[in-house]
This record gives sequence, structure tokens and C-alpha cells, in this order.
Amino acid sequence: MPRDLKRYQQTRDLHFVTFSCYQRRPYLDRESSRDLFEESLESMRQRYGFFVTGYVVMPEHVHLLISEPPGKMLFEALKAVKVSVAKQSQEKPFWQARYYDFNVFSGRKITEKLKYMHRNPVKRGLVAKPEEWTWSSFRHYLTGEEGRVEIESSWTASRREKQITPG
Repeated sequence: MPRDLKRYQQTRDLHFVTFSCYQRRPYLDRESSRDLFEESLESMRQRYGFFVTGYVVMPEHVHLLISEPPGKMLFEALKAVKVSVAKQSQEKPFWQARYYDFNVFSGRKITEKLKYMHRNPVKRGLVAKPEEWTWSSFRHYLTGEEGRVEIESSWTASRREKQITPG
């Protein structure tokens, strides 16, 4: 591990995280693989109690904008996501060992990272418009659509509020 790699955790910041498939191989190029990733992410989100603010699954890497899990270190939750996918996949090894982590501490940075993630499939030529890429949080932000992964947003907060309010 490089000596100059610093991770700032337990800061209550969101984290923009990127991790890649082993040797950047396109192990996530099939719909079934991307679906598996989303299912694993949602399962670990529930188990570890972190929030997913945004994500995109690309053919050879993933971007996440997530909170820290309460009472646990971020790397533990990320490891659980990666192990869950790897155990269910035929490709071995599935993931690169490490991940990139950037603390996001302002509303401006949150917007910047969400735009970057959501535009990634368009930039790569996978789709013409962000809403055409199913494996991201973009459509949730556009319409409130619920997908496999619960996204922490004003749409979600509004739904929760309606569930709590009697009547």
C-alpha cells in the first residue's frame, strides 16, 4: 500500500468511491453481472446501514457516492459488496484489491460527482442519454423511479414522510 494514500473516515462526509474489475477487465459488461452488482449493493446497504446517494455500474468499474456505515469503517462495507459479487461470479479474481475514495463535503461537490457518474455511460458511448443507462441512479433523480438500490434523495425522504404521516 502506498505510504501517501490517506483515507479520511468517520468524518460523516459522503464518499465518492471508485473500484475496478481485475485488470480493468469488462466483467460487468453483461446485464446479469450489472444486476448482480446492484443486488449485492442493496443487500449490503441494508446490512451495514449506509446510504447510497448515487452510483453507476460501468463495464469494468463502479462509482458510488455513499455515506459511512454507522459503527463500522467504510472499507468493511465496500469489502462486503465486493465479496458478495465475487462469490456469485465465475470470473476469478473479480476485483482489483483496492479502491479510490474522495471525501465529499459540500453540496456543490455532491452535484459535481453525481453529474460525473451519470454522464459516464454517455461519455463512453454506451448510451445517447443518461436516462437510457439502467444501472445508475440517474433515473431516480430524474423521476423518483425506485430501482434495485435505494437512493437517499428528496424523493426517498418524501416517500418516507408519506408512510409515517397518518391519513
